[in-house]
Amino acid sequence: MTSVEATLESSAKRSLLSRLRLNLPFLIWVSLLWLIAMLLVAVFADQMRPYAITKMDLSARMAAPGTPGHLLGTDDLGRDVLSRLMQSIRVSLVIAFGATLLSAVVGTGLGFLAAQFRGWVEGAVMALADFQAALPFLIMSLAVLAFFGNSMVLLVCLMGFYGWERYARIARGLAISASAQGYAGAVVQLGATPARVYLRHILPNVASTLIVSMTLTFPEIILMESGLSFLGLGVQPPQSSLGNMVGFGREYLTQAPWIMLAPSFVIVMTTLSISLLGDWLRDRLDPTLR
Repeated sequence: MTSVEATLESSAKRSLLSRLRLNLPFLIWVSLLWLIAMLLVAVFADQMRPYAITKMDLSARMAAPGTPGHLLGTDDLGRDVLSRLMQSIRVSLVIAFGATLLSAVVGTGLGFLAAQFRGWVEGAVMALADFQAALPFLIMSLAVLAFFGNSMVLLVCLMGFYGWERYARIARGLAISASAQGYAGAVVQLGATPARVYLRHILPNVASTLIVSMTLTFPEIILMESGLSFLGLGVQPPQSSLGNMVGFGREYLTQAPWIMLAPSFVIVMTTLSISLLGDWLRDRLDPTLR
């Protein structure tokens, strides 16, 4: 790496960090603490669960929350709701993280290709993005899962197909704008390859916008997965996800509402926290809003 490249890269990193080094509002602190708690539950679910998710105790069927040994109660088979909720948080977050990352990588890569080659490559990428935006994703997901069956890998790949066109459009526009600026042209004149220019210089400068887009896509994927699981085409037993628990609990809403309300509360709080964090990041990282 030349001294000019190193200077440009360090300048981009300092600019991003300086925008984030601000006092956090109270709601953002609450959102961060909630998301950290969810991540800890997802990582250490096996150690934190009081029972196995399939362990049944028919003598304690539909026990109310607060019952000794069952903090959030039990379902109609006597399975501990808290244990299943922890496992559901892990599964739903793994799907959402994996799908969001896959969507961002594919979309950003295609956007950079469109910006680099222009011409028919750009036209093909943008036409594919327009087709994706016009496609009723939920109907397509139902058809794919009904035809190919259910698996975690297929579900992550299918969810990752959602929203990639946003990243492609954003990455293409920002890459074209950055290429026209002096710093990109400077490293090209120094002999840097296109891959190095995009990955080491353009990507750090457009990362803030892409990160905000990821925070907006993440809760949408959680809700999409929850909807598919609610309809019975998402995560399948004996595994459990938040949407799976909501779909199961709707049958007992009048008898044991806690079966459905516990995962519903987690879904609402998690999506709300990520949305608030995304709005805050957008305000901090977009210079036109300051």
